[in-house]
Amino acid sequence: MEQQIGLETVIGGGNPAQAEKHFEAATELERDGFRVGAIEELRQAVACGTDQNHAFKLAYLLDLVGEESEAIALYEELASAELPHINALINLSVIYEDRGNLNAAEKCLRQVLDTDPNHKRARLYIVDVQSSTDMYYDEEVARDAAKNAAMMNTPVTDFELSVRARNCLKKMEIRTLGDLLKVSENELLSYKNFGETSLVEIKHMLTARGLRLGQGAEGGHVSRVHQDRYEELLNHAPEQILKQPVSALNLTVRARKALQALNIQSLGELAIRTEAELMGIKNFGTTSLIEISEKLKEHGLELRNID
Repeated sequence: MEQQIGLETVIGGGNPAQAEKHFEAATELERDGFRVGAIEELRQAVACGTDQNHAFKLAYLLDLVGEESEAIALYEELASAELPHINALINLSVIYEDRGNLNAAEKCLRQVLDTDPNHKRARLYIVDVQSSTDMYYDEEVARDAAKNAAMMNTPVTDFELSVRARNCLKKMEIRTLGDLLKVSENELLSYKNFGETSLVEIKHMLTARGLRLGQGAEGGHVSRVHQDRYEELLNHAPEQILKQPVSALNLTVRARKALQALNIQSLGELAIRTEAELMGIKNFGTTSLIEISEKLKEHGLELRNID
């Protein structure tokens, strides 16, 4: 991604007909999964046209492939236009919020609401931004967080557990305290040779430290339940669907970044997750949950339910 094109090279002239040809070519390339080629065609469209939607599509694809700096530059140009691009303002606000620039994020959302006071996504997002703005940095809290992170990385072998309990955890690939907190009682009990005695022993150890099974919110260890769920999915959905990248869902920026936080790459990896796991992600709300659920249904899939 060597050449950066801003809207300052567009506004005030160009060849709209040629720009539209490049845009159509980009659309075709993206449909075929050739995203890099689509970006290059969009660069040409932006270079010789004046259509804001071409620049927005370029910024969106750049953001998808990780070229966030150039995407921001384009979004900012679109946001500063005489008639700002609404979706550019929304996406820019999400990026600003992720980077901790809450004032800039709120400013973008207020621009949207000044134009459309009933814009649903902007109204939801601005509540999140304002809630984050009200939070304050506390050095003591930061120190506690660092201590907690170190504790989560403590090997389970450092705790006084029986040989049977340790061996079971090792075979389940539960190596740290953080891994252990990500599994439930039922997951442990479902493992061969793991019984009530070992469960009570582990729960007692965790309780003494103010912890409990299942409280870990995110990623890393792939639990037995997740493995079983994936195997179950294979009985109901073609593997080629499960292996499709989540980009095939064409999610909004906020929903897509939540999946990135959980390192979810495919539809199958998404379908083994629960609503609670997704809702536990920062800035992930009901709107994104509904969006993901509806997109999964289009592919004959759904999030995992816990009975």
